[in-house]
Amino acid sequence: MKPTLKPLSIMLPLLALSMSSAVMAEGISLPNVSPANSDLVNKGAYVARAADCMACHGEDYKGGSPIATPMGDIYATNITPSKRFGIGKYTKQDLKRALTEGRAPTHRLYPAMPYPDYHGMTDADIDALFAYLQTVEPIDEPLEYKTKLPFPFNFRSLMIGWNLVNLTKTEPPKNLTEGQKRGQYLVDHLEHCGTCHTPRNSTMGADNNKYLAGAPLGSWFAPNITPDKDSGIGSWSEKDIITFLRTGELEGRAYAGGPMGEAVAHSTRYLTDTDLSAIAAYLKAVPAIQTDDKVHHVDSSRFLKPLNTSITHDLIAQKDVLQRAKDSAGDRNSPKALYLAACGSCHGVNGYAQPDAKYAPIVGLTSIRRERPDMLVNVIAHGVEGASNTSPSMPAFAKELNPEQIAKITNYVRVNFGGVDDSNVSAVDVERIMTAKPEQPFLIKYAGILASLGIIAVILIVGFIIWRLMRPRRAR
Repeated sequence: MKPTLKPLSIMLPLLALSMSSAVMAEGISLPNVSPANSDLVNKGAYVARAADCMACHGEDYKGGSPIATPMGDIYATNITPSKRFGIGKYTKQDLKRALTEGRAPTHRLYPAMPYPDYHGMTDADIDALFAYLQTVEPIDEPLEYKTKLPFPFNFRSLMIGWNLVNLTKTEPPKNLTEGQKRGQYLVDHLEHCGTCHTPRNSTMGADNNKYLAGAPLGSWFAPNITPDKDSGIGSWSEKDIITFLRTGELEGRAYAGGPMGEAVAHSTRYLTDTDLSAIAAYLKAVPAIQTDDKVHHVDSSRFLKPLNTSITHDLIAQKDVLQRAKDSAGDRNSPKALYLAACGSCHGVNGYAQPDAKYAPIVGLTSIRRERPDMLVNVIAHGVEGASNTSPSMPAFAKELNPEQIAKITNYVRVNFGGVDDSNVSAVDVERIMTAKPEQPFLIKYAGILASLGIIAVILIVGFIIWRLMRPRRAR
């Protein structure tokens, strides 16, 4: 799954910073970094975080997580140094080919492993990552599930043609500062932000004409992160971007949920301040692209106000206020009553939540002010994992509430806490959003039929040639 505020000028060593025991990110210790390890191994631990390897392969790197694609689920593999089930037999060159070309020693990789983005990784980072992966605990267990895609995608040799079309280098904006260049490297390669935020073309490659302008992710949607002020993050300062990537939250505007919550939890919160500043500076420098999923600009004076100045910190008082609100809500199936029953205990009667307990305030969030209600519906239906170990998770309500009830809560939240004029999300809309599948371009959707027709055509042509060659010639 992005011009111009004056960029933050930062001088940044190209990760030539010594990643010894001192790799810290604003008080957050980077896991797996130890004084007992070499600087190269510790740098590799940082590269693994910056490349978000854990999002698919897990914190223990054993793999097994399904990655939904229009062709079917692709399962992440074991990348521990297990010689039988992992990459214990890989050479450094093997790892480089896997990361930059999508080639394992015995087969082609699918681009669910983001080698089209890792294609630009430096040799120094790959060397460090290789050294680090040799030190993680080997897991000598077979995966429960393996990737089994339907015909013709089960022929991995097709990736040769896909790579010829899509494995191309894109030119970053010109006249970048040194800090922005580092940010471009992180955004485009290590953090592979475009994997989620850039739409796909008919071959499922990146549509770079809409670079970072937002894209569907199954039932989720990765928003526009270009600096467009109506549909992107143009109203965010560089400091705002840094805060969001560090904490997964931006008070009154954004909260990282779904895949982005995972990215913060596994990766961005561990990055150095310098690298986060570089990302922020670069995102303010990319071309702005406006999309139709605009964020409603509203007057904050229209939001519901806190009941009093201390209510968000007084949990006992909140409990009493919530009970009184429930008692006076009337019909249990009214939008307000449904919100209070499902959401009020965490997010508060008026949406200001319990910051001391790390429950997120939802007043003014951009996710509830967008033209599309998809993100809010998905959060209610599927829940949200916290972006840190201490952040509470939001439960999923898809099994407890029917689509009509979710629609009512969605509308109530958008109007009362998002300040939008009106919201008309229906049960049909909720069902569509909750059951959305990855979009299938024509070539992908009908690939099996097209491949079969191609095989038949080849057989006919070969048969015709053989018939012509074997046909007895007339005597002259």
